[in-house]
Amino acid sequence: MENQSSTASRSGRKLIILGFVSIVILFLLYSRYQDPELITPEAFDSIQRIAYAFYIILIACIGAITYGLYIFHKAKVERKEKDLFTIIAITTWNAKSRKIFLATFVGYGIFFSLVSGTLVYQPEVNFAIHYGAEIPSGFVAPCCDENPGYMPKVIIYLTEHVGLQIIPINLILQVIVSYLVGLNTSIAVSAFVISKKGRGMSTIGAATGLFIACPTCAGTFLSIFVGTASGIALTVALAQLQTLFIAIAIPILLITPFVMAKKLRNADGSCKIDPTL
Repeated sequence: MENQSSTASRSGRKLIILGFVSIVILFLLYSRYQDPELITPEAFDSIQRIAYAFYIILIACIGAITYGLYIFHKAKVERKEKDLFTIIAITTWNAKSRKIFLATFVGYGIFFSLVSGTLVYQPEVNFAIHYGAEIPSGFVAPCCDENPGYMPKVIIYLTEHVGLQIIPINLILQVIVSYLVGLNTSIAVSAFVISKKGRGMSTIGAATGLFIACPTCAGTFLSIFVGTASGIALTVALAQLQTLFIAIAIPILLITPFVMAKKLRNADGSCKIDPTL
């Protein structure tokens, strides 16, 4: 049983690494097709097919990472070792923690979509009139952007005022940040419960984990003070700031679970939380 868990743990790590490396390679390879001079009418259909293949591979990579995380997580719970990865796994394995994680992942994902421009709501613009769009409809825009990860875009018109603009790098960031926020929240809630029972973790330390992760809030806060006309002019600047806030937040989101896990470990290295609860 232990050998099987060890093998599963290694397989999970390999899938996670393979998924992320494949995404980086995919972004770099597709960026070679972003020279407008190369997009001739004859080449457009080929680039369009490559764009479709891009998303098929990207979804497969996300699936590989997700499955890798699952089997790595499960193997750590089964082996019940005394490292911090195991403490994190056990803390988030019970039914309550999984519900908290799922609710946070979905809720923050929706919020991220709104503030990052993935989910677009423009009451003052009628997509059918201004853009000649058929409602509902969608298409893949294969070109062009100099920055890797920004193409191909998926544009979907849901109603006359609501649509989706899916940018690959934003999609990846949304999944990563939403996962980390969900993970931090589920650990922090468990830590908060432990602190209430007086089992060794300060309430302040546990509560801090509940509020360390809102990397898109700063851009949203700034936009409150910007008028409509100025907001349009500063869209690019805010988007860049948004990316900066996220880049700063990801390392914090990665470190915080280990900080909280140290507080959830008994003197003998075992976890204070029963994974079956």
